[in-house]
Amino acid sequence: MISRERVQRAFAFKESDKIPAWCGASPEFMQKAMLALNTDEEGVRKRFSDDFRRVYGVYKEPGYHLSEDATWKSPFQVERIGIGYGQPFSHPLKGAKTIKEVLDYTWPDPAWTDVSNIKKDAERYQCEYAILGGDWSPFWHDAIDLLGMEELYIKMYTFPEIVHAVLDQIVQYYFKVSENIFEAAGDSIDIFFIGNDFGSQTGPLIGPDLFEEFLLSPLKRLIDLGHRFGHKVMLHCCGSISILLPLLIKAGLDGIHALQPDCYGMDLSKLKKDFGDKILLNGGIDSKRVLINGNTDYVREETKKVLDIMAPGGGYVAGASHDYILEETPFENVLAMFDTISEYRMD
Repeated sequence: MISRERVQRAFAFKESDKIPAWCGASPEFMQKAMLALNTDEEGVRKRFSDDFRRVYGVYKEPGYHLSEDATWKSPFQVERIGIGYGQPFSHPLKGAKTIKEVLDYTWPDPAWTDVSNIKKDAERYQCEYAILGGDWSPFWHDAIDLLGMEELYIKMYTFPEIVHAVLDQIVQYYFKVSENIFEAAGDSIDIFFIGNDFGSQTGPLIGPDLFEEFLLSPLKRLIDLGHRFGHKVMLHCCGSISILLPLLIKAGLDGIHALQPDCYGMDLSKLKKDFGDKILLNGGIDSKRVLINGNTDYVREETKKVLDIMAPGGGYVAGASHDYILEETPFENVLAMFDTISEYRMD
């Protein structure tokens, strides 16, 4: 059975010859893995038996410029500094009190993302793997960057129309970028993969009532777009989000990634029992306690425990509890995890 078929069966809540595997890795870890295996990134993914591949549009903002100290800039002109994507210098819409202020902001043009390479990039995998595509679409994080987290929460009560307007502008941009990607890709993409972290270690960053009022509709708009093109839609969402899963399912979401069992309310047995036949579950193998701090024997033991819980009945993709496997993660532990996934068979 090829990877693409294996993943399709998982989304249909059916078991396969083996459990589908997901490899998400930071560039630094991927570089370490390439050196360890003396191969390129594709060679690493094949060695890990990764069942997914991803294609991207290329962002080409005219006159793109970073300030002297900035390390990254979002399409919404929010500059950041620090490790990785860092933290924003400022919140450009902080203090906005009218819809006009929101509408007059300089919003990005979806045409700045070049999608001409998408179909070619996807077709080089010759339908062997499940292909992820579409824009990452982190509309929740962009709203936080534009307004500031504290002000965003306050405005949900004091100026809710401002929050709705900001989210609408953000999602309108992501919607059109992904629509352009899907139109260019034809039938070469399988999964619309988007990312918004709604959870913290101890609970969701926004409760169900406010989530339903402000975030459910923007999320559903993107999900409906993916479905219009015949794609499954999977959301990367870190943290404690079990209380939000009924709303995500209500919105039509097909898959949730990457389960963090060390967070409050994220017990894998309960998640499998309550939601395992309603939404594909992806992840669950502890990135810190097991992969970073364990040894290979412990990794194999703990990985098997997760698979014993999650594999029956399908609807599961195996992988780390955080998509970005960090550079400090021992390579041999990650290899042990993926080998255990590949070798696992249900009794």
